[in-house]
Amino acid sequence: MTPPPPAGPVIVADNLAAAYGSRLIWQNASFSVDAGEFIAVLGPNGSGKSTLLRLVLGLIPPAAGSLQVLGRRPHRGNAEVGYVPQRRNIDPDLPVRGRDFVHLGIDGNRWGIAVGDTASHHQRVDQAIASVEALTYADRPIGRLSGGEQQRLLLAQALAGRPQMLLLDEPLASLDLRNQIIIAELVADLARANRLTVLLIAHDINPLLPIVDRVLYVAHGGVAIGKPADVITTEQLSRLYDSPVEVLHDRHGHMFVVGLEAESAHHDA
Repeated sequence: MTPPPPAGPVIVADNLAAAYGSRLIWQNASFSVDAGEFIAVLGPNGSGKSTLLRLVLGLIPPAAGSLQVLGRRPHRGNAEVGYVPQRRNIDPDLPVRGRDFVHLGIDGNRWGIAVGDTASHHQRVDQAIASVEALTYADRPIGRLSGGEQQRLLLAQALAGRPQMLLLDEPLASLDLRNQIIIAELVADLARANRLTVLLIAHDINPLLPIVDRVLYVAHGGVAIGKPADVITTEQLSRLYDSPVEVLHDRHGHMFVVGLEAESAHHDA
């Protein structure tokens, strides 16, 4: 069972800055994320969205300011933080079964040496696979699966560690619109069922608009956060991406963003 989330904010940034070597990427970022929130992370290419996740994961240190994650300084290998990296093309001849791939979410850092209760680990793997509705193909080679099926198993791998927080770096990239919506709704359902805090990087906000609580955007060397209705406007997004972006509303009050299609073909720094 996933432990209950801590009371209060699970991420607290105070005048946080990020850099690669001597190159400052963004600075003066002060924000907090509450337990159970679903946050979409937006921004133009190279703005430093993935860098934000690396800071939360403890993979790089802050260039300035402070960052607290689940009440502590971020550190590598924190099992309480699940991570789904940008999906790369998986070799179709890779013989690893989907089930074994998911198992790496529990002991992938131990180089194949089983530690702890093996039966319990298998149960956790089964539960993670079932939670993403992937049992029917979990025993097939992962390289032979479709992009949507692989993405489900990547989610299962992150969930197998029973985290309190889930970081997803462009999980909707390279998927068709139908699978983007399916995966976005699946993540939202998993977050609610497991009381997870979610930070999800995306280029196309449209599949996420019905489910996100707030939007955090990274641009022009800074970071800001707000409700979708405040951030997702024609003026804000056009300034954010430094290109024409239009936010439309239908007669039912639903929002649609037009003009970010070119962004989805690229990856972030």
